Parts: sequence; structure tokens; C-alpha cells
Amino acid sequence: MSLINTIQKSIVPIHKAGLPFIGIFFAITVVLGFFSVNLFWIGLILTAWCAYFFRDPERFTPVSDDLVISPADGKVSHISKVVPPAELNLGKKPMTRVSVFMNVFNCHVNRAPVRGKITNIVYKRGEFVNAELDKASTDNERNSLLIDSPHGKMAVVQIAGLVARRIICWADEGEEIATGERFGLIRFGSRLDVYLPKGAVVAVGLGQTAVAGETILARFEEEAETPVIRVG
Repeated sequence: MSLINTIQKSIVPIHKAGLPFIGIFFAITVVLGFFSVNLFWIGLILTAWCAYFFRDPERFTPVSDDLVISPADGKVSHISKVVPPAELNLGKKPMTRVSVFMNVFNCHVNRAPVRGKITNIVYKRGEFVNAELDKASTDNERNSLLIDSPHGKMAVVQIAGLVARRIICWADEGEEIATGERFGLIRFGSRLDVYLPKGAVVAVGLGQTAVAGETILARFEEEAETPVIRVG
């Protein structure tokens, strides 16, 4: 029984949004197998990658109103003071923006950076330039969530990239969202921006690897309360 439990714990769940794609990859692999053994193995490797891409592991989220948690797995690619995009209605004063870039090997399930009420969701069509470029924040196709948090209004923005062509968001306007709660994903390779309200102190550095639902991006107090941990 202990061996079975160990195996079960080692298997990472796959998000249901990825099941159709995994099925398509596998079906193509089977067809290719009728023509070439080499093509079959290539298809099998790509099918395994597709399953890996849509993995949805549990995360252990530090929950505190004084913390901002990373919404995405990936690399911290930008930390800067910028005027937020006009559709966010956050004013024309510069805000601190922290960007996390996801490559095609990162887990792409997105999680809420803070708790609060989702006051607005804004989808904007745009280009599909490399999401690592700074201009991707204003030029690329994107979906923004405005959250009324305990420390004021902030935004988390899903940005499509060079390969990503589909932004998925299952959150709704007016609902309450918890820190670390899943709210969407992007296929395949992309970026998330977090616009921080006044008083937030960035706690990560450029190039640092962030883990969605676990890495602390910013703090609101130097002596913040001890966070509880939420598993999910």
C-alpha cells in the first residue's frame, strides 16, 4: 500500500483544459506509427511534452494580506515603474510592474497574487510578439483582472506571446478570489504582469525563478504577520 501511495503522490495532475490537446497529439502519434517507427517515437515524445505542459501540481501558498504571490511559474523578466495600460483604469501615474515570463516548459496554470474582489476583467486584442520584450505589456493580446485587495487596487495581466495564441480565464467579475487560487492559463508560452499598489516592496530580483502560488513577489510591511499555508 505504501508503494501505491508513493506512486500516486508522484503523479502530477493534468489540468482538464489540456486533455483534448493530449488526445490530439496521441491520435496523430498513432497515425504516424503506421508510416514510420521513428515518427511514432517523435510523436510520443511530443505527446509527453504536451501532458507535461498542462500539468497542474498542488502548491503551498503563503497566505497573508501583506504578501503578493507570483501568479505564474517562470523567470522574473522585468521589474520597473511604468504607467499601466489605459484599459486598467488605474490612472496615469507610474506603478511598479513585476513581469514573469513562462517558456514552453513551465507550468502554465495561473494563480491569484492576492485575495480580494475581482472588480473588472478586460480582454484586449493585440499582437503576438515575443512576451519577453517590454513592449509586450502594451502591444500584445492580453486579459486583465482588476482586484480590489486589502491594500488597494492591483492588476494581474495574462499576456499572449510569440507561440501562445489562446488566453483562458475562468474567473468572473464580482467574485471573491483567494490568494493562490487558480484563475486561468495560457497556451503555449507567455507572460504575466502584476501591477502593484503604493506601499508594496518588491521581494524578487531580475532573472529569479518564480513558482506560481508560492514565490513572494512583494511585501507591504517589513514585519508582516506570519502567513498561514494553503494547499491547492
